[in-house]
Amino acid sequence: MKQLILFLLLLLPVFVEAQPQQGKLDSLHLALQNAANDTIRMDAYGQLGYYYQLINTDSSNFYLAKSLSIARKLKLKLYEAGVLHHQGNMLASTNYPQALQILLQALKITADPASEKNSWNLLVGKTPHTQRLNSLGYTHFNLARLYSNTGDTEKQISNLLQTKRLAEFVHDADLNLLANFRLGDVYFSKLNKLDSALYFEQRALSFYSKSANKTLVGWVFNTLGRIYQKKGNFNLSKEALQKGLKLMQEQNNRAAVGVLSLSLSSLYKTIAKPDSCLLYANIALETYKLFNDQMGIANAYSSISSAYVEQKKTDSAFAYLQLATALHDSLNNVERKNLLAYQNVGFDEQMRLKNLEAEKIQTQNKIKTYTMLAGIAVFMAIAFLLYRNNRNRKKANELLQQQKEEIATQKENVEQSLVELKSTQAQLIQSEKMASLGELTAGIAHEIQNPLNFVNNFSDVNKEMLEELKAERLKPTAERDDQLQEEIINDVINNEEKINHHGKRADAIVKGMLQHSRTSAGQKEPTDINALCDEYLRLSYHGLRAKDKTFNADFKTDFDDTIGKINIVPQDIGRVLLNLYNNAFYAINEKKKTAGEDYKPLVSIETKKINARPDDTVGRDKVEIKVSDNGNGIPKNIVDKIFQPFFTTKPTGQGTGLGLSLSYDIIKAHFGEITVNIREGGGTEFTITLPV
Repeated sequence: MKQLILFLLLLLPVFVEAQPQQGKLDSLHLALQNAANDTIRMDAYGQLGYYYQLINTDSSNFYLAKSLSIARKLKLKLYEAGVLHHQGNMLASTNYPQALQILLQALKITADPASEKNSWNLLVGKTPHTQRLNSLGYTHFNLARLYSNTGDTEKQISNLLQTKRLAEFVHDADLNLLANFRLGDVYFSKLNKLDSALYFEQRALSFYSKSANKTLVGWVFNTLGRIYQKKGNFNLSKEALQKGLKLMQEQNNRAAVGVLSLSLSSLYKTIAKPDSCLLYANIALETYKLFNDQMGIANAYSSISSAYVEQKKTDSAFAYLQLATALHDSLNNVERKNLLAYQNVGFDEQMRLKNLEAEKIQTQNKIKTYTMLAGIAVFMAIAFLLYRNNRNRKKANELLQQQKEEIATQKENVEQSLVELKSTQAQLIQSEKMASLGELTAGIAHEIQNPLNFVNNFSDVNKEMLEELKAERLKPTAERDDQLQEEIINDVINNEEKINHHGKRADAIVKGMLQHSRTSAGQKEPTDINALCDEYLRLSYHGLRAKDKTFNADFKTDFDDTIGKINIVPQDIGRVLLNLYNNAFYAINEKKKTAGEDYKPLVSIETKKINARPDDTVGRDKVEIKVSDNGNGIPKNIVDKIFQPFFTTKPTGQGTGLGLSLSYDIIKAHFGEITVNIREGGGTEFTITLPV
């Protein structure tokens, strides 16, 4: 019941906003009836065409055609181009060839400076030159939309960049908002470049307050929400999508309401909330049904099916899946025909018209013959259809039962595979942790060995000197050498001080290592990042030396003393550093086996504080840690894969492929970044950036 109430409340603004829209429609029709001349009549038709653009495409095309006819009669080229690119925009999703022809006509007009003559005041306070460039920008934008629908991403981006350049030149907030929004969308949905997509969408929002086009902000929030969802920031994703949904419901933008509802449904599916997933999928379905958006309805069916799968309601899930599949297949057939026609748009138009005329004459002759045969065919067709429907119904029932059994079997197989996969992942992660613990232990052992050697050596020396003193004391008083006894006593005291010094040093090493190797509670604390880097560098080096006595390498450090302490989980960052150091030493050791005697293996560590830029909206300083080596480097064709779980370049049995994956997750949990760069001349450089 709570879900039903929320569902009705979410749809309420769609109906409440209908009354103000009706008032606007009445005023436009009144203006058309009272039009004193063709110019006013042309503008009224144009405004009616724009009004129906998202409500009824047939009505919109009717009024735009009326407006276009008058504009051509009055030779108002810029107004003609404005109507053309609006018509092309509507046809860009349904009729590719016609949309391309119309938009190319608009482009020809707006690219010609002669079109500025006899211009009608489209934009108040704008010169004819500015109006033409503004219209040229919108034409490029609509061409980009058409190229997006036909799959030509390169031309889409080229036209959007042209739009952005023109929008910035004429200072058009609406056009800037459109261009940046679409650029963000293409970088997200087609190129999967999330940071670039986020930049353009945030830039689009910066024009929102100056823009008169308030409906578009819903689409911007939708793309922002999907970007945050893919980045794994579900709270920001939910906040953006719900804010966009609220704004679009207030503005009665049904198309945007449907898209945002589907995105919220997808988000709740990702975070395992099937009830909310189903709720928003149903909202999307009802919204799309209001204006008969078949693709939207098909997508809503798919989301509802997914929600029922999560709720383990297989019958309902299968029913909606069939609806979605049937509708998608129908739409795909239309799409293929549309695309084929688009690809052949340059064919000889006059020949086509001749063929159409000939076909028209032939058709008229055939109609008479076919009409006579139609009566007989109808009776035969009815009998055949009844027989076929009965047979198909029987086959469909059998097929449905078979599919249910197959789905049940596949479900059992998937569940078993998931259990096995989780078990294998747990074993591999434990193996990686034990390997890191072994390397850490070896480093600690080697590090503490040095002060213990001093303690043992000075203890042995003290023992010998005390025995010598004891022997001297056994001599008669007259034969004793007091000066020698005094020297021995002083030496013993000095040695004891050294033993005490190295004992405390060993104690400090043990305490420090225990502090950094104890189980992490996940709590951040102020930490000297330079000391942490230096500590784990020595541990990694000595750990490898403990495994391989022949291993030797140089390492150098360049620490920025101005950093001070930063708030991190030291055990987690220590694990990241240990992974990077171990990989660097492994790389130079492998190269040393094949390189000549002139090769000098070297690992470098650098820390640097980076102050916030003046244009940084967050305004946070950062710390940069670079770990580099002069080993063999990483092949370019696998650089993009190194942070993936279980991917490793080491031979079988020498690595689990989880070290860099876990390091990536740890750095992201600290709201930082980790990147890799292949250095010139060989070698690899990892850069960690952490907020202060």
